[in-house]
Amino acid sequence: MEKRMFGIILTILGIVGLILAAVNFLNGGGGAYNIKTIIIYAILGAVFFFAGIGLLRNTRDKAT
Repeated sequence: MEKRMFGIILTILGIVGLILAAVNFLNGGGGAYNIKTIIIYAILGAVFFFAGIGLLRNTRDKAT
């Protein structure tokens, strides 16, 4: 059960990171700082998202 909760938390953090990257992409200018933040948010969001999805797919619920 703990692995599934951790997977859900990672997935939510990944979605938030990807949303932040999209918002910065749409609202930002062309500065180097803005491009770096977009890339960092997008990479971390993707890593968290896919790690969370992987945990959810590979973790089985036990019948109690």
